[in-house]
Amino acid sequence: MTVVPPPPRGGPRLLRTRCLTRLEDGERLHALLWEAGPGWRMASSAVLGGGVAERAWVLNAQVAHGYRRTDPAAHLARLARGAGASGRGVGLMTAAEVRRPGRGRDGGAEALATAGVAVRGWAAVPHEPPVAVPAPGTINIVAAVPVALGDAALVNAVITATEAKVQALLEAGLDCSGTPTDAVCVAARSPRPGAEVHAFAGPRSEWGARLARAVHRAVLTALPAPTGS
Repeated sequence: MTVVPPPPRGGPRLLRTRCLTRLEDGERLHALLWEAGPGWRMASSAVLGGGVAERAWVLNAQVAHGYRRTDPAAHLARLARGAGASGRGVGLMTAAEVRRPGRGRDGGAEALATAGVAVRGWAAVPHEPPVAVPAPGTINIVAAVPVALGDAALVNAVITATEAKVQALLEAGLDCSGTPTDAVCVAARSPRPGAEVHAFAGPRSEWGARLARAVHRAVLTALPAPTGS
């Protein structure tokens, strides 16, 4: 059965990205740069700029298959500086193509996703020996809401985005919860005097629900078309 995402709901465009191109490791590779500017707090699991902090940009960089560099954070920072990004930011990487990300919008919340699912599985598996050098992540999600979220709500938003990702994977007929090294970044406005700071971002809260629908659509539209159908 074909899964058809619901139509997006309106709101001001937040995630305006630039597509960058470079030659590296003998390949033509791409990256998406969102120059958010000042006034944003981000919660991320990314290799560069992870955690919860003020951030000014997000770079989602494609790297070569078999990537084995031992300085991924420094590598991403150099790519961002080379593109003109200033301040502190978040850097994600993936072996998947990033030029045409899946996008989703709902009531002011917005998300984009890049996805390659050749190496996928379930989060809880029998014990296995650790991999010495993790491969680059293959499902990256960047999401933004135009309101301020408290620290707990930002963490909650990351959980909500992950749940929406898994829902999209299952609806697309994929027997997995993700890939071993997926990454996510959720951006919210920095608190301002007199402005509301939202305390919740679960899937039944106002902004968590919008975020979930945006991420769900973005992941569904980012997934590779099924083969053999």
